[in-house]
Amino acid sequence: MTPFEIAGRPIGPNHPPYLIAELSANHGGSLAKALELVRVAAQVGADAVKLQTYKPETMTLNSGRAIEGTIWEGRSLFDLYAEAMTPWEWHEPLMAEAVKHGLHCFSSPFDFSAVEFLEALDVPAFKIASFELVDTPLIQRTAASGKPMILSTGMATESEIAAGVSACGSTPVALLKCNSGYPAPTEEMNLLAIPYLAQRFNCPIGLSDHTLTPTAAVAAVALGASILEKHLCLTRSEPGPDSTFSLEPSEFEETKRLVHTVFASLGDGIPGPTPSEESSKRFRRSLWVVRPVEPGSALQAEDIASLRPWGELPPSELPNVLGKRATTRLEPGTPLSWKHLSSQP
Repeated sequence: MTPFEIAGRPIGPNHPPYLIAELSANHGGSLAKALELVRVAAQVGADAVKLQTYKPETMTLNSGRAIEGTIWEGRSLFDLYAEAMTPWEWHEPLMAEAVKHGLHCFSSPFDFSAVEFLEALDVPAFKIASFELVDTPLIQRTAASGKPMILSTGMATESEIAAGVSACGSTPVALLKCNSGYPAPTEEMNLLAIPYLAQRFNCPIGLSDHTLTPTAAVAAVALGASILEKHLCLTRSEPGPDSTFSLEPSEFEETKRLVHTVFASLGDGIPGPTPSEESSKRFRRSLWVVRPVEPGSALQAEDIASLRPWGELPPSELPNVLGKRATTRLEPGTPLSWKHLSSQP
């Protein structure tokens, strides 16, 4: 697998899940709230916070056309983006706050000017949103920075994902499985795509998760996800464009606890006894004498049995000991051993 790091932090199947707290529009138009969200992200165990860098005029036309069929029903795209955007002058203080609390901070650019702006801030990575995965010129321009790329794959076909990966050139890339429903139905997550994408593209795979429970995240890590992105808000009770599909702090913290527990349980995949099992091995079955056997007598099936606990010989040796002659008197309750048996018939 192609190595992937963000600011020196290795990311991949052999490393703990990398948790990204997406701030998105949950700042509610307040820099103070956005800064608090960064601090909360650190408190609940995120590894990084992510912003979105755009202006409404670089996202859509100011046509007044209403959105249909989503949680933003009836609103215009332009007005929605004007409310949801993170003001560009906030980026520097938010990134400084993140660094202060030990977090990485990067962003999703939505046009070339956003890429240039973020390059000037020396972000450690770039994220391409699902809706922009088909914008290969944007991906190529972003990848030209040489910074690690994370591509979200909501709605994308395999060929569209391949085109996005190809547009990254030699720049390190990771993919996020994503369902671009808001919120996303758990039954539509298609998490089996995670190991498929890992094999197909030979890069770290993660999950951009818009569900409201830890279930999908836990399953994703069990299937090999090494990056998790969840929207974070202070409380869903406060209205906002993204609050309905964002986690509250306690939920994010519980998600982290669960996915790290699952990761710790995965092990190296090689069968074998663990240290905690060593003491249990003594309760395995072995061959025991169950009837008196006189010296020189040939062992019969009725003389021995496979019983717990462990003694000397495993039950697999039963065919090899039958017919062998006892070298000494064997009492019931004796763990059978080769030293009790003659090598001569």
